[in-house]
Amino acid sequence: MKKKAKKRSGVFRLLPSFKTLFTFAFLGALIGIVGLAYAVKVVPIPQPNEISQSQASIFYYDDGVTELGRLGEANRESVTIDQIPVGTQHAVLAAEDRDFYKHGGFSVRGISRAFVNNLFRSTTQGGSTITQQYAKNAYLSDERRLKRKVKELVLSMKLETVTSKDKILEDYLNAIYFGRGAYGIETASIQYFGKSVKDLSVPESAVLASVIQAPSSLDPDTNLEGLTNRWNYVLDGMVTSGWLEDSERQSMTFPAILPYTKHQVFGGPKGYLLEQARQAVYEQGLTEDDLNRAGLRITTTFNKQAQDAAEAAVLEKAPKTGTEGLRIGLASVRPGTGEVVAMYGGADYLANQVNNATQAIGQAGSTFKPFTLAAALESGKTLATTYSGKNNTMVGTYKVVNYSGKSFGDRITLLKATENSVNSAYVEAANEVGLEKVVESAIRAGLPEKTTGLEPNLAATLGTSSPHPVDIAGAYATFAARGLQVSPTYLKLITDRGGNEIYKYSPRPVQAFSTDISDIVSYAMQKVVEVGTGKAAKDLGRPAAGKTGTTNDNKSAWFAGFTPELATAVMFVKDGPDGMPATLSGTGDMATVTGGSFPARIWTAYMKGALKDLPITKFAPLPAGVPNGANPTDSPSASAAPNATAAIPDLSSANFQATMGTTYASADAAAKAAGFVLRYLPVDGQTLDTTQQVYVVVDSQDYVAGSAVGLGTAITVRVTNVAH
Repeated sequence: MKKKAKKRSGVFRLLPSFKTLFTFAFLGALIGIVGLAYAVKVVPIPQPNEISQSQASIFYYDDGVTELGRLGEANRESVTIDQIPVGTQHAVLAAEDRDFYKHGGFSVRGISRAFVNNLFRSTTQGGSTITQQYAKNAYLSDERRLKRKVKELVLSMKLETVTSKDKILEDYLNAIYFGRGAYGIETASIQYFGKSVKDLSVPESAVLASVIQAPSSLDPDTNLEGLTNRWNYVLDGMVTSGWLEDSERQSMTFPAILPYTKHQVFGGPKGYLLEQARQAVYEQGLTEDDLNRAGLRITTTFNKQAQDAAEAAVLEKAPKTGTEGLRIGLASVRPGTGEVVAMYGGADYLANQVNNATQAIGQAGSTFKPFTLAAALESGKTLATTYSGKNNTMVGTYKVVNYSGKSFGDRITLLKATENSVNSAYVEAANEVGLEKVVESAIRAGLPEKTTGLEPNLAATLGTSSPHPVDIAGAYATFAARGLQVSPTYLKLITDRGGNEIYKYSPRPVQAFSTDISDIVSYAMQKVVEVGTGKAAKDLGRPAAGKTGTTNDNKSAWFAGFTPELATAVMFVKDGPDGMPATLSGTGDMATVTGGSFPARIWTAYMKGALKDLPITKFAPLPAGVPNGANPTDSPSASAAPNATAAIPDLSSANFQATMGTTYASADAAAKAAGFVLRYLPVDGQTLDTTQQVYVVVDSQDYVAGSAVGLGTAITVRVTNVAH
């Protein structure tokens, strides 16, 4: 006979039975499990958030290996799991999730242990697995709410069904924060130990694994004891898990950690390089977001040896007194490619963000004269052609003053005028050649057409225009490359984080001058270094060409020059209290700062360092049969006796007005046939009509056909209307 259940009385009648409680609990758990399973099945894995995936863009020197700097919201450089040593992986697992390869995304034991620890101890402990931590970092926020924890659990289980354990561990190690501004284990390895993760030892790996728990409170600079305790815990866990022999563990000592200096990437002289390269990246159509998050790898044209030499040269050779407001700019360009290998924009980009190499300007002074020389050579002059060397020479209504008021004789060759930077001779030459042609020569060499003050006037050849140092260096590189002009550039290669090529530099040189013209200009500029105003550069100890530049009011001083390998310009300018250009007088206790003083010394010291250990290369010789300018009688245009005369050929309406459409080509031929040097000819192909006539100008005076002038005189052909 079945025994009747004892009836409950009192308050117990209101409580459900144990059987009922068990039934409800079972049904609740079943519903929960089914619901969780359904959620895992239907919930999609979202795209990882940008912060967890973003990588810093890394700028390299021209070798593509030596790092220049990093830009990005997250200082991260991702690696693959096979690049992470097994010992490093085991250290992280010992610290964060020893059952990682056993559970399915969450650990009941871990959660229980954390619950008990948090309930009965003063310290908090997380129960999350590595998969859960990655799900939180990659897909969720840090909010402490039950809803977020449920999402974390669902996503971690989902990840385990669609992603391999190794891939989860790889993504986790690339995503987490290790302190010191380092995201991901590769960047952390560099920050703490100065090496790639692939080269980490087990003790070093245990340090990185230890800081994951609390990067701030386990900072070695503030809590080395706490970090050491955690380090011991990690190594002991590796032994317990069978990943490390106890005897090996006992022999391990805490490794040395690099001191941490919070580095401002734009600080110091290199900040100018990084900013210049960043702007160049933008010019390729990439954005700030790309730099901050896309993990670009950018190889610049800057050479580490050359850049170090530039900074050392300025530090060693720059003046130490009277430097308030002083700006020193240096730019160095590789001929034939336009690659800017070094640049000194200032002492500290953070203190002054105007780049003295690419943004600051100064009157070019006599560094402009080689462009006039090239134009003169193209018009038929030679280094033996003579001009006035006298101070206060009148060219038209313009009185030319030589530097320091010095005279160099009644007639001197273009070579001597170049060696000694004689203003009178060069203004005469520029006027004879044609002022527009002089300006056009400078632009062909590489000076930007919009250079401040670049205008066709008599003073242009004296350097009244104001270029940037990189402009002069780039233009001089054209002569060093035997006439091949390439605009300066700062980038060699850009790839994405997967190594795919986004941009690759390919120089496209243009033959701006013939090789003969360039070689003659180079020869004259070599003489400046050998015997002229640039003698300070002789200390370089290898063939060099150069030109000094000093303005009459001493508001700028330059030395620019080149070897076959590098073209470099050094500029000194000074800001006055009002922000306007001020005199350099008093700088370095010098009454006048010339291009042959501090700028030439810096140039020489830099070139020594930049070219160290490179073989010496010689310049091409003067072309065969070209006068070297040592003797004015070597000039074909001066071969006749000074008093020999000839009649100016008839270039008037008889030749040009008879037929509409007659070109100027016959004017050139007529002048040469009569033994004259044509000074100016309108654009080839320009035609005449019946309202125009041609006349001749000699020394600013109009002449008619048949007038007797010295044989070899340069004549100017001009066109006016009949009413002239």
